[in-house]
Amino acid sequence: MSIREYIGRVARSSTTSDAFNAVAEVRRREILDALIAGEKAVGAIVSDLSMSQPQVSKHLRVLSAVGLVRCRAEGRRRLYRLEPAPLRPFRDWLAKYERALDERLDRMDAYLKELQQQGDRQ
Repeated sequence: MSIREYIGRVARSSTTSDAFNAVAEVRRREILDALIAGEKAVGAIVSDLSMSQPQVSKHLRVLSAVGLVRCRAEGRRRLYRLEPAPLRPFRDWLAKYERALDERLDRMDAYLKELQQQGDRQ
């Protein structure tokens, strides 16, 4: 395998300790999704996502660095679990957009009701 092929397959480390940047990478989001159900060993994540072990480990290091996952040792195995607290800023950030969308839908609903009433009067 050439170095170019290897670099393309191995995850790059995050350049920041920002959870937003960490989850910007699709494979990291897949790892978080795999951990929603509960704690898993690296090997189970590798199997679930059909990723290489070095790739999963590197992504887990990034997720650990920003606090999105926690690791505990059980003998020789390392078990990872989702740590939801760092996701709170996402929820807060998305809440603004959700409110804006709800307001738009409410206005559209009111407009459609108004059109319906005008049609009923004719």
